[in-house]
Amino acid sequence: MNKKSIFFLLLCILIAGNKIWGYSKSKAEVKVYEGVPALYINDTLYPPFAYMSYLGEVPYYRSMAESGIHLYCFPAYLGDQGINSASGIGLFREPVWKDYNRFDFSSIQQDLEKIVEADPAARIIMRIYLDPPKWWVKKNPNDACLMPDGTLFRQCFASEKWRKDTGKALRKCIHWLQKSVYAEHIIGIHVAAGSTEEWYYHVPQRDDRNPILVTAFRSWLKDKYAGRLSDLQSAWKDSAVTFETASMIDKNRAAEDRWLNPSEEQRRLDSYQFHSEILVDDIIYFSKIVKEATANQWLTGAFYGYHNTIVDARMGHGAFGKLLESDYVDYLSSPNRYHRVVGEDWAPMVAVQSVLHHGKLWLAENDTRTCLTTLLKDKAPEIPPPGQYETGVWIGPEDMETSVALLWKNAGRMLAQGYGGWWFDMWGGWFDDPRLLDVIRSTQTFYSRYVPTQSDAMDAEVCVVVDEQLCFMDATYGAKTDQLLWNMFALAKTGAPYDHFLRTDLFSLGIDKYKTVWLMGFLELTDRERELIDSLKKQGVTVMWTEADGTHILTKNQDLFEKGVDSYTNDRLRSIFQDTGVHIYDHSGDVLYVGRDWICVHTTHAGEKSLELPFDARVVDPVSDETLYRSTRTIDFEMDTNSTVLFRVEPLR
Repeated sequence: MNKKSIFFLLLCILIAGNKIWGYSKSKAEVKVYEGVPALYINDTLYPPFAYMSYLGEVPYYRSMAESGIHLYCFPAYLGDQGINSASGIGLFREPVWKDYNRFDFSSIQQDLEKIVEADPAARIIMRIYLDPPKWWVKKNPNDACLMPDGTLFRQCFASEKWRKDTGKALRKCIHWLQKSVYAEHIIGIHVAAGSTEEWYYHVPQRDDRNPILVTAFRSWLKDKYAGRLSDLQSAWKDSAVTFETASMIDKNRAAEDRWLNPSEEQRRLDSYQFHSEILVDDIIYFSKIVKEATANQWLTGAFYGYHNTIVDARMGHGAFGKLLESDYVDYLSSPNRYHRVVGEDWAPMVAVQSVLHHGKLWLAENDTRTCLTTLLKDKAPEIPPPGQYETGVWIGPEDMETSVALLWKNAGRMLAQGYGGWWFDMWGGWFDDPRLLDVIRSTQTFYSRYVPTQSDAMDAEVCVVVDEQLCFMDATYGAKTDQLLWNMFALAKTGAPYDHFLRTDLFSLGIDKYKTVWLMGFLELTDRERELIDSLKKQGVTVMWTEADGTHILTKNQDLFEKGVDSYTNDRLRSIFQDTGVHIYDHSGDVLYVGRDWICVHTTHAGEKSLELPFDARVVDPVSDETLYRSTRTIDFEMDTNSTVLFRVEPLR
């Protein structure tokens, strides 16, 4: 047999194998394009904007397809327990995992049928909730969360049996998808678990008494201290502790109005770090299964790392840096911050530039309430408990104009920051109006019409670096941490764009390119960090260092200390930035996003506005594609109350 015949035979075998085993025809991956991670499907750059609903229906999917969206997410559930044990919310779908070797994929099939019926060009990411069924807990009492009163609750996150059993069930789901007629549409799996699918502990799990945890903690300590008992005893200030007797702290102790002393309370810090890393290890474990089962053809992603919002260390979101190092995770996500006030920045809950820095795609969950938002009880009365999901953040704005402005703000941030997201139509119909759909359509169009670019001329000159483990040090269980991180809202109104990174990335950033660097919440500096500050000062970079007693403003010529200051107004920050030579685009105090040839302004105050550019530029109204200025350094315009405006700004070189 000649080489040509052998090649033809192998090709036939491959084609037959695809038909027999149902391997997906779609390959999805994340690759860096123009300086940021980008979505590719079948080697083609793809707009990273999607649609999702808990109660997805064909008409809503069809509206999205007609708006240019062809990427969808939908939920699936292994078990029969709701996603929020505190609220008691019921199931959105029938469970898939009926017994060890018995599965019912009909709920998944129904969702896929709806999506593909509405949009034959659909590409789909399935979000699968991995909390176990009740039958599994009953059959595996030694691997469930053991509550102080002896009762059982869902899974122990450190249980190897839970991982292995759930991993097998996940593989079954993937195999079914691969064999299904929908295989070519599937491009990824979003692994989910814990409270509200976001990998933080359900309240009972924070005080899990399962002995598995103790064993896992002791093994973790051996790894951390490299098996050196003297190092453990020295760190814990306990000459009696051993790797065989060490135990975690009581997470139910009363809150205290203070920061911890790491030299005296390392046991507590180790307990919190282990508590967080368990969840990250689980995310990586299940993501690896997806990658292996699909021969790296599908995306993997998860919610995690909400260090700007989830500031109680007991909730487990303090190991984001570790997760960013994993090659098995392609994208990460969070909702926008829930200070959902008109005229404020709805930022990601994480240091988003660190996500991009590690080559991960960021997908914002734009669960934006609109004037069309209904209550869950009105759409699916059997799901919410009485009185739940009816007030506060579950109520949208009263008018369409504000609703449109909020969607434009979501769009402007994604475009300027170089990431994607999904429009989360929770109960369905939240975006079902031509004016809202036009924003979604336009966002999709802009990504294709205005080729994404990396414009050095618009790079941020301010860098904010946070310590995601600051909450470990907070004996108030988050109150002190939250007060400090509240500065993020003022930062969005200074008129100067900023980059936001984790402390763990500090030495890999090329940080001397910034004019101001804010070390926000570094309670103590390492020797290496002190050396870096000295180097930055010599290069003319201003360093703000906020620690427990206040903020140091360190410059080449002088060092100032503002005692007791951990909270700033946008006016004060703008003044500091101006003194350091940072370019200020806008002095109005409106929310501003700048980057990648985009400028977005969001305001509550009507009137005449003006933006000052640091370069000559052509300015385009992207909605009309009309050139507003052929060459200018000033953009003058008017805005209505509660509105958002977006400009395409092309620097002239």
